[in-house]
Amino acid sequence: MPFVSKAELIADQREHPPYGDILTYPLESYSRLHQTSGTTSGKALCWLDTPASWESLLKCWQDSFPYMGLTPKDRFFFPFSFGPFIGFWSAFEAASHAGFLCIPGGGMTSTARLRFLMDHAATVICCTPTYALHLAELASQEGIDLAGSSVRVIIVAGEPGGSISATRQRIETVWGARVFDHYGMTEVGPVAVEMVNTPRNMALLEDHYIAEIIEPLGSNPVAIGDVGELVLTNLGRAGSPLIRYRTGDLVKQQKTTAGLFLEGGILGRTDDMIHIRGNNLYPAALEAVVRRFPEVVEFRIVIDESGPLADLRIEIEPALNASSSNLADAVGRAIRDELLFRVEVTAVATGTLPRFEMKARRIQRIL
Repeated sequence: MPFVSKAELIADQREHPPYGDILTYPLESYSRLHQTSGTTSGKALCWLDTPASWESLLKCWQDSFPYMGLTPKDRFFFPFSFGPFIGFWSAFEAASHAGFLCIPGGGMTSTARLRFLMDHAATVICCTPTYALHLAELASQEGIDLAGSSVRVIIVAGEPGGSISATRQRIETVWGARVFDHYGMTEVGPVAVEMVNTPRNMALLEDHYIAEIIEPLGSNPVAIGDVGELVLTNLGRAGSPLIRYRTGDLVKQQKTTAGLFLEGGILGRTDDMIHIRGNNLYPAALEAVVRRFPEVVEFRIVIDESGPLADLRIEIEPALNASSSNLADAVGRAIRDELLFRVEVTAVATGTLPRFEMKARRIQRIL
């Protein structure tokens, strides 16, 4: 069977708007509409589900809950506005169907959400790693003790931060809670999640998917322990199935008696490598260094491609009362020592860089 790529799906929806011409059933059979963020391709991809397909997708989430050691006493808090993004819709409905108390946090400011989750003694939060850190930043300003709250589990998704040690450690420290990384895609559904005893390694939901790991941008399988691109075939989403779908996500498989695990979670993407003056960098590698500095509350990667040679700089936003010049120098030295690459690091004024509720867009390109 041939591979399927996101570019093909986007082309189909562009030629046959808005949902494409490859649906399994007539349009009236579908009851759910969601779409991707468009952060990777620049074009949001619409996705439809029949009631049966949606139930299959919810079952993926429900199978994940025991992996994370959740109990009927847990209370879920969802601090985001419900738009077309599929991830937290599916998590909310799956948790509700499983019998958990689900607390929605839409239509509130971030500060109001913090007080709301405290008032209702939430024990589990679902959000992006970036938003978990933003809430922690606000809690510090408001004098709210997150580490002393009832929150014991933070399920992060939508970004690689849960698999980046420095980002993960920072979240766990300020919240006093265990981070569980969760991986999924709009096009296929929830795919993998950490288990209580496998921190930083994600168990693939093999009852729901056939997984292959192949050469990045190639077609041959890689050996166990080598980094490759994850290819998925979903087994239960018959209303919008994908066969041999190239996710673009880089993983390292670890075979155990318990099944297939993704060692270190999602390691990067085949299409997000930054090429600068002969150096190849993944944004996650830069984040892993920047997040070591608790004085940095937010950052942005700026790629200037307006000249004959591309330039890279990193803008950091220091916390209040942090020494901006010394901090920029320290971050620059850490990147040079860790990645053997010299990059300009500049500090910007507090409150300058944007904050993100959903997927962060930290890469800015100047053409």
